[in-house]
Amino acid sequence: MTSAHLTIDPRSAIGAVRRRLFGGFVEHLGRHVYDGIYEPGHPEADGEGFRRDVIELVKELGVSTIRYPGGNFVSGFRWEDSVGPREDRPRRLDLAWHSTETNEVGLHEFASWLDKVGSNLMMAVNLGTRGTLEAIDLLEYANVPGGSTLSDRRVANGRTAPFDVRIWCLGNEMDGPWQLGHRSADDYGKLAAQTAKGMRQLDPSIELVVCGSSGAAMPTFGEWERVVLTHTYDDVNYISLHAYYQERNGDLDSFLASSTDMDRFIESVVVTADHVKAVRGSDKTIELSFDEWNVWYMDRWQGVDKIEGIDNWPVAPRLLEDVYSVADAVVFGSLLISLLKHADRVTSASLAQLVNVIAPIMTEPGGPAWRQTTFFPFSITSRLARGEALRIPIESPTHSTAVYGEVPLVDAVATNDPESGRTALFLVNRSVTEPITVIADISALGDVGVLESHTLTDDDVNAKNTLEDRERVAPRAAAVSIADGVLRVELPPVSWTAVSLG
Repeated sequence: MTSAHLTIDPRSAIGAVRRRLFGGFVEHLGRHVYDGIYEPGHPEADGEGFRRDVIELVKELGVSTIRYPGGNFVSGFRWEDSVGPREDRPRRLDLAWHSTETNEVGLHEFASWLDKVGSNLMMAVNLGTRGTLEAIDLLEYANVPGGSTLSDRRVANGRTAPFDVRIWCLGNEMDGPWQLGHRSADDYGKLAAQTAKGMRQLDPSIELVVCGSSGAAMPTFGEWERVVLTHTYDDVNYISLHAYYQERNGDLDSFLASSTDMDRFIESVVVTADHVKAVRGSDKTIELSFDEWNVWYMDRWQGVDKIEGIDNWPVAPRLLEDVYSVADAVVFGSLLISLLKHADRVTSASLAQLVNVIAPIMTEPGGPAWRQTTFFPFSITSRLARGEALRIPIESPTHSTAVYGEVPLVDAVATNDPESGRTALFLVNRSVTEPITVIADISALGDVGVLESHTLTDDDVNAKNTLEDRERVAPRAAAVSIADGVLRVELPPVSWTAVSLG
């Protein structure tokens, strides 16, 4: 059997694993909010109309900070529409997804839902069709305790305590021609800097995320980051990254190596940010917010069920409801490994999205909610990855891919929590045909045993969890053993594996 070798040493720390790394993303898009997290007539609906079965799954998923309310949606969003008595809220046409937004769920309701799932709010402001003043107004409404017109309006609307939003996104994907209010890097950089300065005058303690490129394949990638950070470096904490991956033309080998592209993307943005730091002579380091990432079959949705027509604006249409396979989940798990491997600079991330829309959780109106295959790598990694991410040298066989060239068949990362004494190891086997035995030197961990193990794999890499068969795919215990300071774990072909030691 083919083998790979690695060493786990708690002294080889990359950086702390921040809880924000396991963030999520809720956008007013398709059936994400309406018929997803919120369905008042459902048997599982609570007193506010939120589905209790979805709440329990989101809690199990373990998401920390949740980015809201978009996404492309935010670039046409008027935040005032989402507060005050529901009966007085306007119905608006959402140009991003050609739908009608009823504003039944707004800032207050969403904050209440976050309390139920145990997550924090990451708020995006509209810098597409609006600007600095509206962003400052929203911040005043959300964070000022009282005594001003907008903060007192929040109190009158039923929320005495401030929302106290700690992290804010300055717009969304402003490099994209599809975005309402799309601007050049120079124009966006100036607007973002002005907005950041104004928001900090009101609340200096907030953290701000400036828009990076919406993908490494954008023609302006690199130069966009340089120009935007040149304007905003002193005023922001993060620059954003977005990336989605899909299998194309039946090329499973390249798809399974997608995380090598995520690695390069992250490292390129780090180099650019540090270049601006050096040019400015700054002692401040910009961190990375990977606030949109997932497997998303964009090609599948091109021209399919496209909503058009000035008289056709549906409420909560079925959009972007990808159904994920085992292979998708293995790639998904490898993307989490990449985020952990860069924990020194990627300190915030948001899985896009959470429910129904390219999501780990699916629902049926009036019916059940269930876990997609991608649910398992996220929930397990979020629960086990604690303390510090560890750099682990790997000797692995390689193979050639059409898109990414020569790549290792095994990728891995570990985390170690000195406080609990627990270590977690996360691995993927990218081989389509060969099982691989991983032999790990864990002598530096001392006398440890296996606390739990999980492998996600299937003889059919296209197996999925669907409405008709909601539990077709689930993790099983890994084949793992320890003897004389050496851990051995068997990785089936196309598999993701997690092992907890302590």
